[in-house]
Amino acid sequence: MMWHSFAFKATPRIRISLPHHPSGVRLVRWPLAVSLTVLATACEPPGSAQQADLILHSAQVTTMEPTLASASAVAVQDGRIVRVGSDQEVLELRGPNTRVIDAAGHRLIPGLNDSHLHAVRGGRFYNLELRWDGVPTLGRALDMVRDQAARTPDGHWVRVIGGWSPQQFREQRMPTVEELNAAAPDTPVFVLYLYSRGFLNQAALAALGIDADTVAPMGGRFERGPDGNPTGVLLAEPNPTILYRTIGALPGMSLDEQINSTRHFFRELNRFGLTSAIDAGGGGHMFPENYEATKTLAQRSELTVRISYYLFPQRPGQELKDFQNWMAANEVGQDNARLLANGYALEGAGEFLVWSAGDFENFMAPRPRLGERRNWAGELTEVTRLLVENRWPFRIHATYGESISQIFDVFDKVNKEIPFNGLRWALDHAETISSRDIERIKALGGGVAIQNRMAFAGEYFVERYGKEAAAIAPPIRGLVESGVPLGVGTDGTRVSSYNPWLSLYWLVTGKTVAGTPLYGPENTLTRAEALRLYTIGSAWFSGEEELKGRLIPGQYADMTLLTEDYFAVSEEEIREIESILTIVDGEVVYAAEEFAGLVEPLPAVSPEWSPVARYGGYWSPSANR
Repeated sequence: MMWHSFAFKATPRIRISLPHHPSGVRLVRWPLAVSLTVLATACEPPGSAQQADLILHSAQVTTMEPTLASASAVAVQDGRIVRVGSDQEVLELRGPNTRVIDAAGHRLIPGLNDSHLHAVRGGRFYNLELRWDGVPTLGRALDMVRDQAARTPDGHWVRVIGGWSPQQFREQRMPTVEELNAAAPDTPVFVLYLYSRGFLNQAALAALGIDADTVAPMGGRFERGPDGNPTGVLLAEPNPTILYRTIGALPGMSLDEQINSTRHFFRELNRFGLTSAIDAGGGGHMFPENYEATKTLAQRSELTVRISYYLFPQRPGQELKDFQNWMAANEVGQDNARLLANGYALEGAGEFLVWSAGDFENFMAPRPRLGERRNWAGELTEVTRLLVENRWPFRIHATYGESISQIFDVFDKVNKEIPFNGLRWALDHAETISSRDIERIKALGGGVAIQNRMAFAGEYFVERYGKEAAAIAPPIRGLVESGVPLGVGTDGTRVSSYNPWLSLYWLVTGKTVAGTPLYGPENTLTRAEALRLYTIGSAWFSGEEELKGRLIPGQYADMTLLTEDYFAVSEEEIREIESILTIVDGEVVYAAEEFAGLVEPLPAVSPEWSPVARYGGYWSPSANR
């Protein structure tokens, strides 16, 4: 069976009673047979199971299950793990058709699961973007712009859309418009830094027709020179609409090219050991039309990352109508039986519910003040009421504690009218959440998804709010100890890099990508705690914590073999880890180095002038000579 032809095994959703959940009831994706077989399979004597489809042996296996703490081999059948143990115990399931892989002592962990990644949108644009993720110097980054400008045909742009921080560069600064003009005098260039600011070279200003008379959208600003003309610097203060609109004005790709782009992006995610992602929608990303590439791959059984997605309304003031229309045409938890079986599922609403309650995260500008916005609470109340009435899970973007408290006032009001009663909902980001509001989340049965945005903008947070505030932004240890469901991720591809090991590095060390210390030991995690949040913790946000995140019998056969031992390398080396072998649903979807022959190459990158064809994605010295 080829990697690109597998289908995720069907996992119909049913309601089951789980005594450890406060509500006693929750919606999970659960194979009907697993509830009867997990315990029996875990305890079965050697030789009693059928022959395995796949066996990995001679590995250092991290099961994330205390009762299976010591293991060196894993057996897989029909996309599920059927045995974990010693080489001798597991190799007893080898048959004439079993694929046997010698892991050569590498560390094997459950597949990573990003609880907040803009994966569908990332795939839609990946082949058009020049990635500065991990590039060590600004000089090299500008050389990449110069080279790509020479390769880019007329009518197209060079675009660097997030995933980098000026502090990662040896020069410790952002590019200037003058440097972009010198690198690409005739080709339009747009460089985005988080959702804080953007840079347009002179050719880009001309292509968009931006001049002294152009009016910026509300909440944004064009930086202007003494003559009143735009310099090319776009400022979100703090509303990012000016940045969204610029991205939206750039030329796109055909559907076939988007499909090719998405395949290459998901292979890139597999490169870092990612096997699942919970997609948070995103600005400038319309449903259903902008989801066609990922949906097509699901229909073809070609997904290599399990995708659970939330719907993000794009029309300010029309959010209630959009959700009503979506509810009439879509059922939460499934797109249809085939797509669900192939690892593609609609989860609910968010991460924005209404634009008027947007709590934008630009640490280079003052925080937004919800109380100054007309009828934000009324709009949020209407949408929340609709979601709770229809039992649609939801998540909401909120950065600052002041905004979070006001948002929770709305949730408390709705809960008194229509009890949440175990409905899954989550808060995204939560950098300055208070202890009181963590307890309010717990009382309403919600979860929190945090990301390493501070690793990419922590220096600016310190500059504006001080070291003391930054030391608990977010309060990672407090969230862990509260018992609130907690997942982690990246918020890639624009606010942060999609590389999960940067997020794990941040959780363990408390440092930014430049190595700037933010947190002391009281707000960092052990390596095991951080990995647990990136596996079992993140699975909660799609109701799959009983199916993902551990290497034990009955769970999905999603796992990754690492280039270096996460538990043995130095803290600084954590961010250099990649996958050497990634397996999803029991199939090899990524392989490198000595395992490279185990996976088929993807079709050539399209269009052929794509930056990905020249540089790949995340910085690799071997691909950037």
